[in-house]
Amino acid sequence: MLDRAEYVEQAYLFRSLGERMQRDMPTQELLLALKQEILASTKLPMAIDFLNAELNLTGSMGPAMKRLGHYFTPFQSFVISEAEEDRSRFDFTVAVQILEREADYRAEGATPQGLFMFQFEALCRNRLGYFKGLTAMAQDPIYDEPWREYIISIRVHVGVIDLADLIFLRSQHFRTMRLQRGEQEDQALPPVLFGEKEGQIALSNHHKDTLLLFAAMQRHLNYPLVPKPKRADDAVTAVPQLLRRVERLETRLRLVEEEQKGGIDISQFYQRPPDESEPSESGPGAGE
Repeated sequence: MLDRAEYVEQAYLFRSLGERMQRDMPTQELLLALKQEILASTKLPMAIDFLNAELNLTGSMGPAMKRLGHYFTPFQSFVISEAEEDRSRFDFTVAVQILEREADYRAEGATPQGLFMFQFEALCRNRLGYFKGLTAMAQDPIYDEPWREYIISIRVHVGVIDLADLIFLRSQHFRTMRLQRGEQEDQALPPVLFGEKEGQIALSNHHKDTLLLFAAMQRHLNYPLVPKPKRADDAVTAVPQLLRRVERLETRLRLVEEEQKGGIDISQFYQRPPDESEPSESGPGAGE
């Protein structure tokens, strides 16, 4: 785990990077400019130098962040790598927004429960790979050994068992309900990972949409919000599409007018053959 100042500067870096990328400037230039704004007392300027060097060499940041595993978490590297995939629909702007809010939450004092819900919702909303994503989550230093075992086990159960049930069975509320029914404390049960409130919310969202569970956690426990992918703005492409349609209509009207006047002159659609050069006088057959 890093100092709070590191997370504050990371949040500023990712937030500024996402905002300034709208200006269509190269990422290398943005990183060089942001390096001057970052506190020199942190280790982030050295990390920016390494990221910039790898960008110039390979054109990607994900592998460079993975090599800086002592500074960036595996989940951060995973998110950036997924955004840089050629076939991925995951927007890079959304990726840096996720890292910004995660860094903000860590600077405020993140809990394993809140960070787990945030990272898992980021995987769900952006349709990132659960196996690779959960593997990266389990390697985060904020999670201890019971948490890592729990996250690894979810890779098998996700999609088969509701996430609400997986949370409820590892919550303090589940243990409280067992005691209220008169059941004895079972030492063979796995350790509790979620509190009383998380268990109540999970039980209330049994067999409901998982996104409703995330929203309830955010309302009642002040967990960080995951940025949602923005829909494409149709107004940006509406004008060029309208112009092309008007051009096609004008062409059709012109053809109809020519047909009414006596026929369509199709010679205008012919491609003029290239001019053949005249045979030179000194060439073959010039004296004949």
